[in-house]
Amino acid sequence: MAEHRSMQRAALLDAARSLLSEGGTEALTFPALAERTGLARSSVYEYFRSRAAVVEELCGVDFPVWAAEVEAAMAAADGAEAKVEAYVRRQLALVGDRRHRAVVAISASELDAGAREKIRAAHGGLVTMIGAALEELGHARPRLAAMLLQGVVDAAVRRIELGAAEDPALITEAAVAMTLRGIQG
Repeated sequence: MAEHRSMQRAALLDAARSLLSEGGTEALTFPALAERTGLARSSVYEYFRSRAAVVEELCGVDFPVWAAEVEAAMAAADGAEAKVEAYVRRQLALVGDRRHRAVVAISASELDAGAREKIRAAHGGLVTMIGAALEELGHARPRLAAMLLQGVVDAAVRRIELGAAEDPALITEAAVAMTLRGIQG
């Protein structure tokens, strides 16, 4: 029975990811989740009390996976500057991933305090991750620099997500140049 519930919960989360990536937060409804999973609408409420609870669980499940991928890319890089580059490149490479599209849709929506806190904590983990590389590069204020660097990444993500006129590879190269060389790049 516990395995069945776990599988149903995973199916609901997968359906939520699909709905979010296809149609944003407006698409994430309990009737749509029920339809995607073949469950009765009332059954969806047995797993999640609200749409916010679905979003909060997605954040709790998907952000750590995303962060681990970024961390692994940084760990494979040799030297602080290469770690910064890996940090930017890996995040931008994840833009096409369905989990990432769901996270972007979540971030753009009206969230309850619990979901907002999970997003803040996840972003804080990313900032901490890159802060060590920036400190190694001799940055006087590595935390501030990390937050600004993440702002460049976030802007590049939005640009890619919008389907901007630029090729995503060009956006990635511009973001890497901006983070490594500032406006001189």
